[in-house]
Amino acid sequence: MRIGELARRTGVTPRALRYYEEQGLLTPERRPSGYREYGDRDVDAVHGIRTLLAAGLNSAAIAEILPGLPLPGQRQAGPTCPELLDGLARERARITRQMDELAAARAILDAIMGAEAPSEVIRTPRA
Repeated sequence: MRIGELARRTGVTPRALRYYEEQGLLTPERRPSGYREYGDRDVDAVHGIRTLLAAGLNSAAIAEILPGLPLPGQRQAGPTCPELLDGLARERARITRQMDELAAARAILDAIMGAEAPSEVIRTPRA
């Protein structure tokens, strides 16, 4: 199938599909005319890419993790490859750190917004 058909089947723009190729996430065949040719496995790969992007992973992390994900119907749900599990655990820890940093920033804003003298909160050194 050509890029327009893959875009239609996955709900992803052709531009995004070309970006995924640039990042090494998709490797379509090339026709002699230069047109990209995708297969049914690419549909599954795009769904996997979109899921991992929604989970907060960047394209470099996805490139590392995606090859270890089983295709639908290949085996039991969830990854069983130790390297894949390690990569997912690292990404989960990174996201947790970001959440903690955001919660701390929100707490500071709450303190400033609720303070009778906001300038005192701003000038108080933080640990």
